[in-house]
Amino acid sequence: MENSIFIATAWSLLPPVVAIVLAFITKEVYSSLFVGIVVGALLYGQFNPWASFQSIFTIMTENVDLNIIIFLIMLGMIVVLMEKSGGSAAYGRFAQKRIKSKKASLLATTILGMLIFVDDYFNCLTVGSVMRPVTDRYRVSRAKLAYIIDATAAPVCIIAPISSWAAAVNSYVPEDSGINGLQLFMSTIPFNLYALLTLFMVVYTSVRGIDFGEMARHERNAEKGDLFTSHAGEFEKGEKITRNDRGHVLDLILPILILIFSAIGAMIYTGYQEGAVNIQDAFANCDSEISLIFGTFVTLVFMLISYVPRKIVSFKEYVEGFGTGFQLMIPAISILTFAWTLKGVTQALDIRTFVSNMVGSGSFAAALVPVIMFLISIFIAFSTGTSWGTFAILVPIVISIFSGPDDLQMMIISVSAVLAGAVCGDHVSPISDTTIMSSAGAQCFHMNHVSTQMQYAFVSTGCCVIGYIVAGFTKNWLISLGLGLVLLIISLEVISKRERSKAGASS
Repeated sequence: MENSIFIATAWSLLPPVVAIVLAFITKEVYSSLFVGIVVGALLYGQFNPWASFQSIFTIMTENVDLNIIIFLIMLGMIVVLMEKSGGSAAYGRFAQKRIKSKKASLLATTILGMLIFVDDYFNCLTVGSVMRPVTDRYRVSRAKLAYIIDATAAPVCIIAPISSWAAAVNSYVPEDSGINGLQLFMSTIPFNLYALLTLFMVVYTSVRGIDFGEMARHERNAEKGDLFTSHAGEFEKGEKITRNDRGHVLDLILPILILIFSAIGAMIYTGYQEGAVNIQDAFANCDSEISLIFGTFVTLVFMLISYVPRKIVSFKEYVEGFGTGFQLMIPAISILTFAWTLKGVTQALDIRTFVSNMVGSGSFAAALVPVIMFLISIFIAFSTGTSWGTFAILVPIVISIFSGPDDLQMMIISVSAVLAGAVCGDHVSPISDTTIMSSAGAQCFHMNHVSTQMQYAFVSTGCCVIGYIVAGFTKNWLISLGLGLVLLIISLEVISKRERSKAGASS
């Protein structure tokens, strides 16, 4: 259908636009992506019913990445086995014995959240259940606990090269984009302003003892013994979970280290196999997907040898982890399948040529693409409650805008802005799965978490907007990130001073 009249025209924008609009209206990403795929297939097949139907599945089979699916399933099994081993519970016992202050409890929660970077679902549920007894002892409000859980879930995953999120982003990068998926992802990290500023904000507010807005009210109530502020009856009885007390902190830490080092080792090895002469070239030319699979395989073998003989996980539980891990990753695999297909449909319609002709790489408008994409990503992720669906829609479009080798740096900055905006929108969305799971993990009334986190997120978002405007013109991560950090610190100190004045006046 290469002679279709709709190829490389404004019609090529219709499939992602339909997906965006429907996602906003329905608040549901699966059906929105599917309708976008159908619209694209009809354009590609020039409204011939059979040709359009056939093109959907042809494009789907050509674009579905089985390596990524295998990696996600194996990663799901690792997550399940980590939970069953009792390693995270052991971290909680370890923390309870050594933490002596409220500040230390907040920092310990933050460290655990950053440590569990392989998957945000696992992060949200594990950190909450492990750290609740510790933070309760030092009268940390459940809203504050939920904020730390949420702020160290997706923001950590989106800057961790070995995670389910990195694998998803890698898979959205077309082969002819001039950069492989791993290179692009690694290059986006210093420009991912929202993730970096949010993580900094968690640490800074914990160390300085800064609370503001609704969170300050929750923390004042917690000091008086009311950890919940509202809807306490839903959670006061606590959860009844059978915990594995045989696990050790190392049962959580060692598998993560094995995963990291084995995957990195495989990346270096496959890079040298492709003719690399140094480490940098090795990472640039590596087979990241096979390396990730190798890393998860080695980790699963290690867990078998480490867990089963010590009887912290039975062999039956180990084997059952395959099925449970697959079930855990079904939502991620489903959205990826639709996302890959939509990407393939837009490629078939040659959206890259059309968009590239519309936006000149050296123009003033091109310099504003990062901040525009950041704001659009926030809007879509907030409306749909999903970061991954936002990546799927916008990353291929951004890559199509900056397709030449001279535009590579702007491509990296703009993709970073999409990733950052998607995480930001996901954070402030009341229908986001990670927002909901963070509330569940902290046993916090959901809307208390949404209202408090939204105010915190707005502060870092404002700094990001300015940072991406600067990044678009300077193309320098150090300047944009440095400016963002300075603005964030000033903002937090001004807000803190205002809160202290307000508290002094009320007393």
